Amino acid sequence: MTSPDPSLQDALRHERAHHDRCRAALTAMVDGAGEHVVTGEDVSASGADAEVLGYRLRSRAKEMRELPEGPLFFGRLDFSGGEHAGQRYHLGRLRVSEDPAAPPLVVDWRAPVSRAFYQASAGDPQGVAVRRRFGWAPGSRGDSADLTGLEDEHLGEGESEGESRVSDIVAREIERPRVGPMRDIAATIQPEQDDLVRGDLAVSVCVQGAPGTGKTAVGLHRAAYLLYTHPQRIRRGGLLILGPNRTFLSYIAAVLPALGETGVRQSTLLEEIARHPVTGADEERTAVVKHDVRMAQVLRRALYARVSGEGAAVDLAVPDGSYRWRVAAGELARIVADVRAEEPPYGVGRERVRSRVVRCVQLRAERRAGPRSAAWVQRVSRSRAVGAYVDAVWPRVRAEEVVAELLTDPAALGAASEGLLDADEQKALLWARPPRSWKSASWSAADLVLLDEVAGLVEHPEAYGHLVVDEAQDLSPMECRAIARRAPFGSLTVLGDLAQGTTPWAARSWDTTLRHLGKPDAAVVPLTTGFRVPKAVVAFANRLLARLDVDVPAGRSLRGDGELRLRPVSDGELLGAVVDAVRDAAAREGSVGVVAADAEVERVRRALDEAGISVADPSEPAARVSVVPATLVKGLEYDHVVAVEPAAIAESEERGLHRLYVVLTRAVSRLEVVHGRPLPF
Repeated sequence: MTSPDPSLQDALRHERAHHDRCRAALTAMVDGAGEHVVTGEDVSASGADAEVLGYRLRSRAKEMRELPEGPLFFGRLDFSGGEHAGQRYHLGRLRVSEDPAAPPLVVDWRAPVSRAFYQASAGDPQGVAVRRRFGWAPGSRGDSADLTGLEDEHLGEGESEGESRVSDIVAREIERPRVGPMRDIAATIQPEQDDLVRGDLAVSVCVQGAPGTGKTAVGLHRAAYLLYTHPQRIRRGGLLILGPNRTFLSYIAAVLPALGETGVRQSTLLEEIARHPVTGADEERTAVVKHDVRMAQVLRRALYARVSGEGAAVDLAVPDGSYRWRVAAGELARIVADVRAEEPPYGVGRERVRSRVVRCVQLRAERRAGPRSAAWVQRVSRSRAVGAYVDAVWPRVRAEEVVAELLTDPAALGAASEGLLDADEQKALLWARPPRSWKSASWSAADLVLLDEVAGLVEHPEAYGHLVVDEAQDLSPMECRAIARRAPFGSLTVLGDLAQGTTPWAARSWDTTLRHLGKPDAAVVPLTTGFRVPKAVVAFANRLLARLDVDVPAGRSLRGDGELRLRPVSDGELLGAVVDAVRDAAAREGSVGVVAADAEVERVRRALDEAGISVADPSEPAARVSVVPATLVKGLEYDHVVAVEPAAIAESEERGLHRLYVVLTRAVSRLEVVHGRPLPF
């Protein structure tokens, strides 16, 4: 809080001076990182060691140079008890010190001591006497003069913000206009969010988050926390952020760099599995079958139908100089049967068959003439006779060949799907115009999921130590399996809201989704208290929940501000009313999102253009006014949302009411609903 009180003004002067000292120290840290790259090149070491050292030094210098501008601290803890008694710590997004061995001027928000900032209360002060929050001017680039206020909570005296109210500084930060990309929430993390952020790396968790509860921010901050707490394990295993689309990823792209983490891969599942560009499209009924979990068994049957222990009905003869070693057909068949029973990846199974056949030959040779050399074993393994036999019983195969055969050959599809898919489903899968070969095929997005399934049966894909999966309620069972293959031993942070499921295969239950993700024991943690979407908007959207076929707790909001306005008009006046609503919203501070059914987007955009209202592409981070198709708005936020004709959005697809629920919960300050038809609830 700001005040003319001389003691508070004096406190502000001291804090500004401390920030100047921190800024000078950070500048020295950045310069020092660059100097270390130069001096590190002269370190006497082996070539490999020097290369590793140089890479790490250059990476560190690059990370330091790319740190975003902004205030260096947002809070302070004064301890009166516990192991930190008598200590005072400023908290920020990264550690700042004048010397590596000196006490830090700013402690990283992820450090263990920082947890008290988020968890301490009057009932459980955790040794904290005073928790101080700092207020910075909006858009501050880190100038000390932008430090405009502070708030102190004297926890040792029983003074603390209750659940029904957040601090004024936190409220202003949460409610700040949303022009630009998504911001981090390091300064405003709430206790229940902090519990999720600091969860164990080895434990997978699913966050069922109502709109405005910060589930996406929680997932990103959890990623930053894990990178800080387990740097070596994460570096070995890798960390991947999966979002639903590129628009969403561009919106969240600035969060991790703002927290000092610049090397994290952020991608979509389609990009991760893309063996080919998407050039084809499926009808909905076809896509639904391809995304069904039964397709996993169909594809496995189709792949292993190529394996046959009867590939060679006669004994195998392997030349060795003037001699020929023989392996009986029955023994060969047992080798193939044993390998199949072990269920290894297809490519591994092929090599096991080869190695066991070679071992049979080796045992015969050693019984006759003594030990064989490694070169001899390698020569036999590469012999034409062994290669021909392996190709006959366990042929080399590409995923594209398996999938293309299924989608073009009714007989092959019928054999692989017997007892799994009915005749109509098989017919829906077949390509209407089969290509001449898989090389000329037009692959759809769903086909890529099938290709990834087969490729995963042939050889395990690259795995990650941890994955953060956002908007997970829209994943199909087959997409979940693709993710599970990339985290067989790693953990997942699964984020979503069943009420916002909009795909035809959207989850009705997290238990089913988690089972397909390979993490059936992951805990499902609900987040129901929102801090961004105003109470009036949440209550309005909650009216839809009773009509959605999911069982989720209704969201609630601690924000009593915000505005909801319904603007009924006659059908012919709809576009004019949209223009008026956008002008009203644009006259206020913050971003404006105009959301309409996909088929109506061009009409709305033309009407705004003709009215002289500048419209930006929704993927532009600093867009002031954007016209967004309802199918792309998920995960995005705008200060002001103009929802155009809810009935059209609800009717546009099978799960249109779920889509409408998403649209109505994108506003963080003001929602205006323009409709010429009755509302669908």
